[in-house]
Amino acid sequence: MIRDITIGQYYPAKSILHRLDPRVKLVSTLLYLISLFLFRSIPGYMVATLFLAAVIRASRVPFKHIVKGLKPIIMLLMITVIFNLFLTKDGDILFHKWIFTITEGGLRTAVYMAVRLIYLIIGSSLMTFTTTPNELTDGIEKLLYPLNKIHVPVHEVAMMMSIALRFIPILLEETDKIMKAQIARGADLESGNMIQKAKSMIPILVPLFVSAFRRANDLAMAMEARCYRGGEGRTKMKPLHYRTSDKIAYIVVIVYVILVFVVGRYVPLRVWIF
Repeated sequence: MIRDITIGQYYPAKSILHRLDPRVKLVSTLLYLISLFLFRSIPGYMVATLFLAAVIRASRVPFKHIVKGLKPIIMLLMITVIFNLFLTKDGDILFHKWIFTITEGGLRTAVYMAVRLIYLIIGSSLMTFTTTPNELTDGIEKLLYPLNKIHVPVHEVAMMMSIALRFIPILLEETDKIMKAQIARGADLESGNMIQKAKSMIPILVPLFVSAFRRANDLAMAMEARCYRGGEGRTKMKPLHYRTSDKIAYIVVIVYVILVFVVGRYVPLRVWIF
C-alpha cells in the first residue's frame, strides 16, 4: 500500500505536458479542480472525462501508474460513498431496510462524489508526474511574486512547499523499509483490532520521525554550508518565459472550463442521447 502512493512523484517522459511552463500547469490544475464543482449532471461529467482522457494521453504517463495512486484512497472513497448514499434524502425511495434508506438523490450524489474525488486525485497527480520539484518551486514563486510587495516571503513559502512535495516519496520509501525490517524481526502489523494495530505502528513511527528529523537537519546544514540566504538577489539558471504552446494551453483550459460549465448546467441529457 505504501508503494501505491504516487502523490509528489515525478515521472520522466518526453511529452507536451512535461515541456509546458510550470505556471501553466499550476493554474490549469487549479482551474480543473474548480471545474469539477461547477456541474452536477451526466453531460458535464462526460466533458470532464473526455478532457481528462486527452490530458492523460498527452502526458505519456502510463495509465496503470496513474490508477495505482488511487489505491490508498479507496477507504476514503468508500466512506464518502456510504455517507452520501444513506444520508441524502432526496427523490424517490429505491431501497429501505430497517434504518437504511437509499433514495434516487442519494444514489446520484454518491456516484457523482465518487467520480469527482477520483478525477480530483488524478488531476492533481498529473501535475506532479509532469513537473519536477525545482520547476514547481520556480512556478509557485513566480505566481506569488506580487505578494512580495506586502512583505510576504514568497521564495521561502515556495521552497517549503517544494521540499514538502519532494519529501513525500522519500518518507514513503523510508516507511516501507522500516515496515519490512520490523516484519523481518517478527512484528505483526496486520492482525488484531484497531487498538492493537495502532499500538503496532509505534515501532514504525518512532524510527520514521527520527529519520525525518535527521534528513531535515542534514538539508538545513547543506543549505547553510552553501550560504543560502533566501531568494533576495538570487538569479535563475533557467528563467521562466511563456511560449506559444503555453498560451495555447491556457486557451484550451479556459475553453474547457466554459464548456463544462455551460454543458453541465444548461444542456439536458436527451440532447446527448438523440
